Amino acid sequence: MKVILRKDVATLGDAGEVVAVKNGYANNFLIPQGKAIRATEGTLKALETEKKQQAKKVELQRKSAREHAQKIEQMSLKVYAKAGDSGKLFGTVTSADIADALKAQGIDIDRRKITIEAPIKLLGKYEADAKIFMDITVKVHFEVEAEGSEA
Repeated sequence: MKVILRKDVATLGDAGEVVAVKNGYANNFLIPQGKAIRATEGTLKALETEKKQQAKKVELQRKSAREHAQKIEQMSLKVYAKAGDSGKLFGTVTSADIADALKAQGIDIDRRKITIEAPIKLLGKYEADAKIFMDITVKVHFEVEAEGSEA
């Protein structure tokens, strides 16, 4: 029997795939659990339509991500941290600090998608990578300044 997977099944495949399985497996497990539906002409056509809509949605998200990437590359962020007289920080600048600085500029990126190569423990100019979308990564340029120099 051919079925269309509605959820990822480790031994069979990913959601949206058409796979052939034994009748008992489909009727007793996959279909009652909501993990699959029977592959008929109507459901196959609906699957194709759904895939086209999903592709359009992904393309719109990719276009939006490219626009955000251009904005971010042109930005010069300032991250403020407590520092001593010698320019050494009390602690480090983290991806959460960079995410907060971006949020203050109107761009919301999850801190887990921002990567810093080495711990930042001194004042100065740095850059980090931010993954905005599936395949779009942008360099975030920022300057770490002492907390009292905000004025």
